[in-house]
Amino acid sequence: MIEWFTTAQIAIAVAAGLLCLVLGFAGRKPNDLSMGAAALVEVLLVAQLVTAIVAPIFGNLPTGNVAEFYAYLISAVIVPPLAAFWALVERTRWSTVILGVACLAIAVMLYRMHIIWNVQLT
Repeated sequence: MIEWFTTAQIAIAVAAGLLCLVLGFAGRKPNDLSMGAAALVEVLLVAQLVTAIVAPIFGNLPTGNVAEFYAYLISAVIVPPLAAFWALVERTRWSTVILGVACLAIAVMLYRMHIIWNVQLT
């Protein structure tokens, strides 16, 4: 994992999560802003997946448990589309809150993936 990219991803996921929580608790149903924030988190996760596949080729090897890392990464890639699907099916303010919780969960998962990748360096 690339440290600056992971840090940026975590910051964006937290910002998206807080935005969706605020919108949801304010009574807003899922809209382009909340869905777009979750979509941005998903696009960055796909970029992280590509980076994680390519990084070992260039010498950036994981020092932790590779299976655990990829289990986190694959799970993280699945969460935003499921939350977005829920938001599209049930168009209530609680769906926007679910989008926020999903983005915050992604931030925690990214932090954990960073720890797993660099277990000997931290």
